[in-house]
Amino acid sequence: MPHHKKRLKLNVTIGLFVCLVVAFSLMVTDLIVSKQVAANTHQELVDRSRMVASIMANSITVIECLSGLDDEGDIQIFANRILKKANVQFVTVMDMNRVRKSHPDPENIGKVYELSDADPAFAGQETISTASGSLGPSLRTFVPVFGPDGRQIGVVLVGILLNEVEQAVDVSRAGVFVGIYLGMFVGLSGALLLANHIKKAMFGLEPSEIAQLLEERNAMLQATREGMIAIDGEGRVTLVNSAAMKLLAAVGIRHDIRGENVEECIPNTRLYEVLVNGNPEYDHEQNLHGVTWLTNRVPVRVSGRIVGAISTFRDMTEITTLAQKLVGIQNYAEALRSQTHEFMNKLHVILGMVRLGKFDHIQPYVSQIAQHYQVEVGSVIRRIKDPVLAGFILGKISRGRELNVLLQLQEASSLPEAASEETVHDLITILGNLIDNAMEALQDADEKNIRLELTHQDACLTARISDSGPGIPLAMQPRIFDHGFSSKGPNRGIGLHLALNSALRLGGNIQIERSDANGTTFVVQLPYPEKGGPEID
Repeated sequence: MPHHKKRLKLNVTIGLFVCLVVAFSLMVTDLIVSKQVAANTHQELVDRSRMVASIMANSITVIECLSGLDDEGDIQIFANRILKKANVQFVTVMDMNRVRKSHPDPENIGKVYELSDADPAFAGQETISTASGSLGPSLRTFVPVFGPDGRQIGVVLVGILLNEVEQAVDVSRAGVFVGIYLGMFVGLSGALLLANHIKKAMFGLEPSEIAQLLEERNAMLQATREGMIAIDGEGRVTLVNSAAMKLLAAVGIRHDIRGENVEECIPNTRLYEVLVNGNPEYDHEQNLHGVTWLTNRVPVRVSGRIVGAISTFRDMTEITTLAQKLVGIQNYAEALRSQTHEFMNKLHVILGMVRLGKFDHIQPYVSQIAQHYQVEVGSVIRRIKDPVLAGFILGKISRGRELNVLLQLQEASSLPEAASEETVHDLITILGNLIDNAMEALQDADEKNIRLELTHQDACLTARISDSGPGIPLAMQPRIFDHGFSSKGPNRGIGLHLALNSALRLGGNIQIERSDANGTTFVVQLPYPEKGGPEID
């Protein structure tokens, strides 16, 4: 058995894909936002330390103590109060000799600040640095202190430990992480809802199953011998199979009509009418540039709403040819049945004579049958050289006797063997339908006679079929060859239509002699090349 690679289901695939997209997007967002958050947090801490340092540098207490106007011990007290309220880790005040006058660790008071990052501040410039001091790595802001006379008298150092900076950044990023997790949850939920909605819209099928159905549908559409055209709700052509392209090319429409309005590219299609009224049309004849199609048109409904229409059609020539072959076979079978029935009747008569012991009557009866057979069969075979056609006519004569109808092959008849078997089959279709119609017309007639005359001249056949029936009214005669037209009830009106199509296909025609008198005469004229004779161009 072939091994099929197992595929993930649609909802799982969409869920994973959306989750990956959301996760990647949120990761990128986290990198960008986190960097910005870190920068903003760092700047906020810098601004805080600068503000605290400026307050200390401009306070009267610090200025007076560094100027020697007040006790230097007040600086430590003031710095401790600032530490409690300003949310910084240390505040250090130094004189111009770099001696600390305040420090979070009292033991460092009086000691010299030795790091070089304070050099710009002692030169009168405000500066910011990151360095490791006695309390560890920290963010430091240096602000010079100026006396009342404008002379620099010291430097204020305000620091925030770097671990505090990192904690502040982490706190700021916590909201970002919450958004990431929430986004993942929303993305996953949305992916599952989307997958279920898509799968419901696709009737629960997986993409691989839809692809397989599409391939099978395309294979069926291209394999069918009937043309098929589909339109959407706007009347635009959405589907044309290969058979339809061939049939359209035969009537001069050779370009790709997909996407075009069906009314503009195919005249007389009636697909738009079916789309509007929703009524299907079956077995309608559609004539396009002299070619007749047998067409079926049906609307396409989805959930009770018409969303399009489909037309299937086939060249009437193919259907007519098939029907003619079937009618020819039926005529053969009918002729054989009639002959068999007549022969069985005669055998029953002979069997009855045998049982009654009338042996002296059997010989005259058989001789009479043989003589009649020789006369009838000999007359037909002598005039009709084609054995198939001759057998057909003999079968119709026997059928006529069953119906009390006298079918006579006229003395003037003469027909050679045909060059083509197809011509004989078509001729049997024509004569069979005309003779059967004549027999039906004679059912209630007092005189039941049919005269058949077949003449051949200049590779052309002329057949005259005359009956003694009531005749066809003049008003009906122009329509008797129309498909489905009949005065005999529904589901009739096919035979004469097929007979005319057969004659036209052979390059001939059928006419009815107009008359108000009793009786009807059909005249058939068509090319009939004889076997061994010259071909007709």
